[in-house]
Amino acid sequence: MKLWITRPMTAEVEARARRDFDVESRESTLPLTPDEMRRALNDFDVVVPTLGDLFSAEVFAAVPNPRCRLLANFGVGYNHIDVQAAQSAGIRVTNTPGAVTDATADIAMTLILMTARRAGEGERLVRSGGWQGWHPTQMLGTHVTGKTVGIVGMGRIGQAIARRCHFGFGMDVAYVARSEKSLEFPATRADTLENLAGQVDFLVVAVPGGPETQHLINAPILSAMQPTAMLINIARGEVVDEMALIAALENGDIAGAGLDVYEFEPRVPDRLIQLENVSLLPHLGTATEEVRSSMGHMALDNVAAFVAGQDLPNPVN
Repeated sequence: MKLWITRPMTAEVEARARRDFDVESRESTLPLTPDEMRRALNDFDVVVPTLGDLFSAEVFAAVPNPRCRLLANFGVGYNHIDVQAAQSAGIRVTNTPGAVTDATADIAMTLILMTARRAGEGERLVRSGGWQGWHPTQMLGTHVTGKTVGIVGMGRIGQAIARRCHFGFGMDVAYVARSEKSLEFPATRADTLENLAGQVDFLVVAVPGGPETQHLINAPILSAMQPTAMLINIARGEVVDEMALIAALENGDIAGAGLDVYEFEPRVPDRLIQLENVSLLPHLGTATEEVRSSMGHMALDNVAAFVAGQDLPNPVN
């Protein structure tokens, strides 16, 4: 059984992979090219892909009789894999849910605080040498404690964010989701996304990527937000219409945004970069040693179960 890991992993995960499997680890940090994706399907029994490795229907169609039988995705999101096309080709797909929840929620809080308190702007001021000292009206931002947060998608990550907002900052919580949630803290379910957008101080996007959520946050939703409100996106870049967001920020329709993901990642529009009221992070959601190792072990647990002929721990259906 031959395994291909498409990106460098933590030393801990690499050591386990080398110990337990006949593994080839790719050294490049860039997504697979089309030729490499065809090689993945032709030359390996199991592949551990990740974000950016675009296994589309066209890729599967180009390899009509693949050797590969499992894509053990490194990451909870798998919208870069056409799961239906994979399954039609006889290839199963797994992911790594759970491991990313707390780290991603922490980054959401980081962005809320950075954006509200103008932390990025302040750091740039200090680094530039332009800071002239404290004064009573220096860089006044927005108070976070006691405000209202709106969670778009109350799954594992959405609930972890809401929990931090409520218990850590005394915030009122509102949300939209497919169903009513039983939560250990008070939260109000809005009847529509537009109504949610209009009543909150911070609108936090925490939904999966994919066709169903592409441009879920669009010009009408941004227009519904209060001019003092801020948008936070830790989900997938394509969930937000980036051009509509830039227009809303430039026109003062909303007060700011905190982004860890981008519509055409890693490309970030110059117009967005030039805005001072935006906090921009390079997709740091799960970027801790502990979490990335946990994700890697979870992916390898799926590989090990597959090799042993056991039920897959985290199948994607």
